[in-house]
Amino acid sequence: MKRRPASLAVRLTVSIGAVITIVLLTFGWIVERSINNHFIQQDVDELNAVVQALKHTLATLPPNIAPGELNERFANAVSGHHNAEYRISSDAGVEIYASPGSNLDRFVRIARPVENVTIETVGIWKDHEAIFRGAVLRTASDSLHGSGMLTIAVATGIDFHLHYLDSFRNYLRIITVAACLIAILATWLAVHQGHAPIRRISREMRRIKSDQLHIRLEPHAVPAELIELATSFNGMLERLENVFHRLSDFSGDIAHELRTPITNLKTQTEVALSQARSVEQYREILYSNLEEYERMAKMVSDMLFLAQADNNLLKPELVKIDLETEIRILFDYFGAWAEEREVRLEIVGQQICILGDRLMIRRALSNVLSNAIRYTPPGNTVGVTLELVTKAATVRIENPGPIIPAEHINRIFERFYRTDASRRRSGEGAGLGLAIAKSIVEAHDGTIHASSTDQSTAFEFSLPSIDC
Repeated sequence: MKRRPASLAVRLTVSIGAVITIVLLTFGWIVERSINNHFIQQDVDELNAVVQALKHTLATLPPNIAPGELNERFANAVSGHHNAEYRISSDAGVEIYASPGSNLDRFVRIARPVENVTIETVGIWKDHEAIFRGAVLRTASDSLHGSGMLTIAVATGIDFHLHYLDSFRNYLRIITVAACLIAILATWLAVHQGHAPIRRISREMRRIKSDQLHIRLEPHAVPAELIELATSFNGMLERLENVFHRLSDFSGDIAHELRTPITNLKTQTEVALSQARSVEQYREILYSNLEEYERMAKMVSDMLFLAQADNNLLKPELVKIDLETEIRILFDYFGAWAEEREVRLEIVGQQICILGDRLMIRRALSNVLSNAIRYTPPGNTVGVTLELVTKAATVRIENPGPIIPAEHINRIFERFYRTDASRRRSGEGAGLGLAIAKSIVEAHDGTIHASSTDQSTAFEFSLPSIDC
């Protein structure tokens, strides 16, 4: 079973929550590092103060000073630095003075002497559960043990600082967790509220039924991010409404078109069976029925053709076609009918060739040309013009006759559509000819459109041309 993707609210909440958590942890780490560096700098400042005081005392010692006075001077040298410990020893390692309670022997042995006390040169060590930060320095002295080098070890306890940092770190963890939970909850609420327009649009979409396809969303009533969604949905609804109406009209029209021949067949059969008739009379009835069967067969064939066109199943067998030759063949085919109606047929223009299915193209031209002859008043001319316009073969079939109103001109290519409903039963076909012509032209990557004025009505084909 395919796993359903996580909801947008969960995705946004997790993403924003992760970003907030990282930001808070980074901020806490920066603050902790800043506090720790501050404590180190305080310790370094205190150690430097002790070192300066000891160096000053060494520099001011008189020669051959008594041990008691020496101890008193060193004890008073760093008064005020109660947390500091220090030890002074000779170059041979003999202890000269050490602050009471200090034990810096091991630190002196393991630490590397430095020239100055800085953040980079101080070291940390542990002694009897106490942690210290300190440094070992070498300095010259002429007052003690003759001229030579002395070793000064200074240190300060940092247990208080470390306890404070541990406490701060724990407190920071609690604050971070609480802040993350609050931020995630606030993010979820904000996302949930931010999705309210989507939920409202969904409710509006759910109430649209097949009999309410006229309902549209209001793009100006949604946030800017949803305008494109609302516009696209309205466009889809408009297409569905058009298709639904066409399907409803098509179902009604096809039922209406089939009902008449079926009724005729039923009536004629009932009349034939109502009494005994001669062989000749039965033959006439059968011929009449055959006409109705042929009409229904042609209608069904046209409907199957249009169904193939709707599903992109038309596969033209492409050959080179001379449009002038095809039109003259149609003139010969319709010549007797046109002469009977006192309509002249004329062709003008240059020789143009296209690549297409010969039978399909001939059928499309035939449907339009037969319409033009049918609606042309006696004594007038149906004209066909051939032109080459920017590598497109243009065929214009024009005839004088009644104007097609503007409200009908864009619908005449619909199936079963007639501008005059009274002509529906006039035996002029089922109203599928122009729809078939349009499907054929579009299957050849062309276009067809109609125009009508007080003087004439014209149908214009436009198809990709090739060299003849």
